[in-house]
Amino acid sequence: MEFCPTCGNFLQYELPHMGRPARFFCPTCPYVCHIETKVKIKRKQRLVKKEIEPIFSKDDMKNGPTTDATCPHCNFGKAVFQQLQTRSADEPMSTFYWCLNENCGRQWRED
Repeated sequence: MEFCPTCGNFLQYELPHMGRPARFFCPTCPYVCHIETKVKIKRKQRLVKKEIEPIFSKDDMKNGPTTDATCPHCNFGKAVFQQLQTRSADEPMSTFYWCLNENCGRQWRED
């Protein structure tokens, strides 16, 4: 993808015509970029996968209030919870749970 250096719009591609080389042109301003015959187009780009950081750390959850929520993974009846406003103000808060079963310890959320 190429963008116009003058106005920032997406440049359009035009095929060669009557001896004129192929070119990129801006549909809004007079900017034109002629394409040489030996242009290498790079199509692959490796993306580095970032590690996902938890919203709440285990230390945050250990000191939180407990509730009688049932873990969907192990069906244990106690969990620690935290609430956070993740969407707009007119939407309800998201509740994040952490299972207190020592063998489970999974996290889940309810919106």
